[in-house]
Amino acid sequence: MRRDGCGELRREAAGRKVVLAGWVHRVRNLGGVTFVDLRDASGIVQLVLRNGAHLAHEDVVRVTGTVCPREAPNPSLPTGEIEIEVAEIEVLSRAKPLPLPVADEGSPSEETRLRYRYLDLRKPRLQRNLRLRHRAALAIRNYLDKQGFVEVETPLLTRSTPEGARDFLVPSRLARGSFYALPQSPQLFKQILVTSGVERYFQIVRCFRDEDLRADRQPEFTQLDLEMAFLEDPEELFPLLEGLVAHVFREAIGIEIDLPLPRLPYAEALARYGSDKPDLRFGMEIVDVIDLFPKQSVLAVLQDKIGVARALPVPGGAAKSRSQLAKLAEAAEGQGLDLLAWVKLSEGISSSLGKHVSAEILTAIAARAGAEQGDLVLVAVGEGGVVETALGDLRLRLARDLGLIPRDRWSLVWVVDFPLFKEGEGHLDSEHHPFTSPRSEDLPLLERDPLKVRAKCYDLVVNGVELASGSIRIHRRELQERIFRILGIGGEEAEQRFGFFLRALDYGAPPHGGIAFGLDRWVMMMAGEPSIREVIAFPKTTTGACPLTDAPAPVDEGQLRELGLRLEP
Repeated sequence: MRRDGCGELRREAAGRKVVLAGWVHRVRNLGGVTFVDLRDASGIVQLVLRNGAHLAHEDVVRVTGTVCPREAPNPSLPTGEIEIEVAEIEVLSRAKPLPLPVADEGSPSEETRLRYRYLDLRKPRLQRNLRLRHRAALAIRNYLDKQGFVEVETPLLTRSTPEGARDFLVPSRLARGSFYALPQSPQLFKQILVTSGVERYFQIVRCFRDEDLRADRQPEFTQLDLEMAFLEDPEELFPLLEGLVAHVFREAIGIEIDLPLPRLPYAEALARYGSDKPDLRFGMEIVDVIDLFPKQSVLAVLQDKIGVARALPVPGGAAKSRSQLAKLAEAAEGQGLDLLAWVKLSEGISSSLGKHVSAEILTAIAARAGAEQGDLVLVAVGEGGVVETALGDLRLRLARDLGLIPRDRWSLVWVVDFPLFKEGEGHLDSEHHPFTSPRSEDLPLLERDPLKVRAKCYDLVVNGVELASGSIRIHRRELQERIFRILGIGGEEAEQRFGFFLRALDYGAPPHGGIAFGLDRWVMMMAGEPSIREVIAFPKTTTGACPLTDAPAPVDEGQLRELGLRLEP
């Protein structure tokens, strides 16, 4: 017998006999009549029972009945103008008392939610999130297929080639003492695929990193990976990527994205916003103010000794009390600032610098920062880089506190011209990864001044969140080995760790580039959720545990012996 969807019925169906099946969402017993909200994957509809059937939350039932107009419509439901007058009801499965609410969000612990994830996932909000994820993945595949991309699966059992985080290792039974690694990304495989003649590759792929977790991190996660041959400049790739991003936003949540997207150099992002992933939905740009102070002033003296002086405007911030500002200064100075001062524009001008500089200088600082009456300006002095980062953190914190970030706005920007290297502990590290191509004009600086070398890499930043990261890759073996040497990876180590990849570059590798999107993070943002755990069917906790299956779990000694392993006490 045909089953109708609970959420699909409308007023036009009045008088029609229907068969419905689903879960009992809510029950309201009014004596002679019982009202039941019945839920399936399509939505919720109200049932009217007059036979006094005993039903509990999350019982599974099948009903036969007639669609009737509802006397008191419920505008919050798509089916709110009708109800089902039940003629027959069959209980298909009884549910025990629930350990967490399904009909309402409630506030169960994360442990409880994940242990009973099959109940948690029944919530309409999480069902919507999973459907949104499906729509996003479908939109990605449809768009890339039309652009000539081929989806190719890459291995999940590979060799350890650490990319900045710890690998998950899998012991080999047949090669005792050797291990596979679960991939942190398919980086080398996708480059090899392009070298193999797959000129346009993509994959929606599971990746693994054994790292400490946060709201937007999981030990296993999903990313959209793509790579294209015959690219030598990021601008050749951007139009296709922007078209993909716009298509996914349109198909998944009906949002139109203005194209082309702006480009923001890395150094400018740090100078203006104090972050390499700036949120551009609001202003509050950082400005340089050191030139406004006389040589003998306290800020000029500190700047000469330490580095820089920058100012951050805070619209409406003049309402902050002196004690609140003192706490801000204490926290910021704990980040390494030498001084965090303030200037208030409220019925005139006042400042914690009032004993050191004139009113004219304070007025000039406010003007430089674009501040108006009722605003606050924070002035930070300290080491270059530290000042920008501290003000960048304050910019986000104060914007959230003061409600300055628009909730209904999307701001997308390419951050470009990252440095190729960064300082590690006694050595250089890659800013992104060691397969990123340097800008051609900076090649002479590689050995002479490597920290000034810029990379052909790019991050897509959405509302202050890094959504994707990519680069033009190195496609010549001699340049790749040169980069390895600068990173302290000698010839023997490079051959041991990356020999299979270096050999592939010996046989006609085309110039190529690509990108990886964090799919979990993308769906999280489109769903308006605070954590990627809300858009993953079976996530781990912040300790990497799965309460549903109690993983990770011990294994018996027989399995360990078979693998040639022994646990230390």
